[in-house]
Amino acid sequence: MQLREPSVCTVDAAAGSLAGASGRYVKRLADLAGLYADTDAFERALGRHGDTPVYEVQDLRPSVEAGDLIFGVTRMLPGRIGAEYFLTRGHIHARANRPEIYYGESGAGVMLLESPAGEVRALPIRPREVVYVPPYWIHRSVNVGAGELVMSFTYPADSGQDYGIIERSGGMRARVVADGDGWRLEDNPGWRPRSQAVIDALFA
Repeated sequence: MQLREPSVCTVDAAAGSLAGASGRYVKRLADLAGLYADTDAFERALGRHGDTPVYEVQDLRPSVEAGDLIFGVTRMLPGRIGAEYFLTRGHIHARANRPEIYYGESGAGVMLLESPAGEVRALPIRPREVVYVPPYWIHRSVNVGAGELVMSFTYPADSGQDYGIIERSGGMRARVVADGDGWRLEDNPGWRPRSQAVIDALFA
């Protein structure tokens, strides 16, 4: 077995970047169709700002082997569609028993989590705060601040992502919406519970 070389990557919290990253992708507003409750507000925003970046991810993937780690930085712009804040697509890990760690670099965010059975948690993520996403939890990041939200993250290299689990249930069970100077959770009336067979398959 050949050992990999240790390495150092620098996180630039102001720029929301990772020096030495090997991968990068950007999600623009047009890529996030179907995620927001206020479809009219989304269509209006799409007509004006469809090419606007909502979030960007830079990461380093030394390998995809079990036992290795992927790490990177997410940078999210501030904004709202109707009452809802800008958000990521969200996912559960394709190997659902894999966890993830997020560390707040700058800005103010919420980590919205949902269990396969539909339990909801919403954890604030601010600078120097660590959010632990346990195995089997669906998770999505939301920028509830006036400025950019920057987070670093790490997760097992063989985790994979399943984005479709949210779409198949009509979205996450709760939405993060503006409430005066803060935010609150609002039920998603279009949410559909997962069948016991689907839940059992995740834990198999």
